[in-house]
Amino acid sequence: MEVMTLQASPRGDLGNVSTKAIRKSNRIPCVLYGGNEIQHFTLAPLDLRTLVYSPEFKIVVINVDGQQHRCILKDVQYHPVTESIMHIDFLRLIENHPIKVEVPISFEGVAVGLKSGGKLIKKMRKVNIKTKPEHLIDKIILDTTSMALGQSQRIKDLVLSEGIEVLNNENIPVASIEIPRALRTGEAEATPTTAAAAVVAAPAATPAAAKTATPTKAAPPAKEAKGKGGKK
Repeated sequence: MEVMTLQASPRGDLGNVSTKAIRKSNRIPCVLYGGNEIQHFTLAPLDLRTLVYSPEFKIVVINVDGQQHRCILKDVQYHPVTESIMHIDFLRLIENHPIKVEVPISFEGVAVGLKSGGKLIKKMRKVNIKTKPEHLIDKIILDTTSMALGQSQRIKDLVLSEGIEVLNNENIPVASIEIPRALRTGEAEATPTTAAAAVVAAPAATPAAAKTATPTKAAPPAKEAKGKGGKK
């Protein structure tokens, strides 16, 4: 897991006037909480680019007044108009103390369905987990190798390492192999062709059926008519 080190400046005043002055001086007010101590400090915006605007999960080591604090990024507040960073919260990592974090999903392997012309659809990019700092991971791997056309993988199919608990619903789809329109159209065209072949083959059975048909009974012979003279 990547560890990122940041140099911070301690913050004394905590009022609104001080906060506005910090932002005008091109610094970002930050707070570190967790445990029994809350630490206030400021960071330079340029130092935060690879942390805030990266999809990767990282551990952060913040140096404040010669002390190192091992933590993770917990929350970022943005300006509603300019979208510039206004404030950042960090969470201190304490041994044996459970934490809840969001880590990315890494899709690895070449699915069988891709070789058949399918397309991998990623329905989730991140997952919420609960773990302790000693078991913390930077990603969860989803092996897509065995996925065939039309098949899906769900939260319950993820392979988790020791000490990791996923908080998302286990039935939520994570990824699927979509069947392309060309293949769906080909299957649809094949169905009418098969039906037409069955219709053509049906008349061929008619002569054979005629041989086995039950013969029609002949009408009974007419009675012989009596002569005009009657008895002699």
